[in-house]
Amino acid sequence: MSAIGWRLHGNGKTVAPGDVVDPDERLTWPRTIGIGMQHVVAMFGATFLVPLLTGFSPATTLFFSAIGTVGFLLITRNRLPSYLGSSFAFIAPIGAATASQGQSVAVGGILVTGLVLAAVGLLVHVAGARWIDIVMPPIVTGTIVALIGLNLAPAAWDNFKKAPVTALVTLGSIILVSVLFKGILGRLSILVGVVVGYVAALLQGEVMFDAVRKAAWIGFPEFVTPTFDVAVLGLFVPVVLVLIAENVGHVKSVAAMTGKNLDDLTGRALFADGLATTLAGVGGGSGTTTYAENIGVMAATRVYSTAAYWVAAATALVLSLSPKFGALIATIPAGVLGGAATMLYGMIGILGARIWVQNKVDFSNPVNLTTAAVPLVVGIANFTWAVGDLTFAGIALGTAAALVIYHLMRTIARWRGTNQEPASPASAPGGDEPIVHDAVEDAR
Repeated sequence: MSAIGWRLHGNGKTVAPGDVVDPDERLTWPRTIGIGMQHVVAMFGATFLVPLLTGFSPATTLFFSAIGTVGFLLITRNRLPSYLGSSFAFIAPIGAATASQGQSVAVGGILVTGLVLAAVGLLVHVAGARWIDIVMPPIVTGTIVALIGLNLAPAAWDNFKKAPVTALVTLGSIILVSVLFKGILGRLSILVGVVVGYVAALLQGEVMFDAVRKAAWIGFPEFVTPTFDVAVLGLFVPVVLVLIAENVGHVKSVAAMTGKNLDDLTGRALFADGLATTLAGVGGGSGTTTYAENIGVMAATRVYSTAAYWVAAATALVLSLSPKFGALIATIPAGVLGGAATMLYGMIGILGARIWVQNKVDFSNPVNLTTAAVPLVVGIANFTWAVGDLTFAGIALGTAAALVIYHLMRTIARWRGTNQEPASPASAPGGDEPIVHDAVEDAR
């Protein structure tokens, strides 16, 4: 397949039972555009919630999300269908960095995170991904992901209590939609819940449209120049580990669904996401990750064509160039955000437990038990440690604790001859979809 080009699948109109449209194929352009629009809707809720929760510009985030997706498709040779949207792993470090040093420093942290992830991608491309499995077995990966979600719980409450009625309507709608509907609509429960909550907020007079009326129809989003402060960089270190697990899981999931071996794209995927996150950091967008919501669309339609993702990226880019559209998104009130965040952060926390369950982590083993127990308390209580100008908060300390405790106890146990659970791949899927992405899909 050329860098950009697709073969027509069959007659281009239908997908036979049991058949799939491969990444290098497409349906007719009208059908491909329609599927691309579904991908836009699928990523919409999660991509906008992150900037709204962190105070970033939704339009700027969408702009870099679109640019990042195009770069991802090019770097992975148009073989790995994916949309790069806002990563929830950045919410806590962005919030902490913005509160202490300002938004430009938070953007600088995103940029550095992207550079580190890109470097990891290059290393994986050259040396393979086995070392990731050794450094981050399921007990470590699950713990890190769980403590990120649980550490964010106070932030959800801060928004929830500002408009509890609206928050309850939003949360209740998300819960009901997730169990009342199947297929794509059920997967979009967060987006539907936000819409219902927004309507409730409108009826209560909680939404103001002054900024929307003043905004222009066409224009570039607002860009933020990054600045750097070593004191907050420690907050962003754990994010790299989560992004690694998410990207590796995405590659494995698409490979399983298409029946193709895509292991050779793992390094490229990591590098591409790192580059996209770096670009976002250059201009004030939120860091990116591959999206499970879009995997849900592919599973429902059986269309894995990368052409649909080019359509989604183009659509996102056009929307990002409308300040009025960005201003409209920014009118979503605190109560709606609080209701949605309550579900999101809780599901991210449960994601960690799901990783343990699907990988059959043995908690009768003291190494595994301690690796999970101590970091979770550190993260939930938001332990803080200052060393000179450097400050390490709950997520960073919890991540460090998980890595150090696991490898130290494992080494000592091996020396003492006590039983050890063999290290297994951190990203090995236990079901039809990747561990990290499937739970993030549920969370968003």
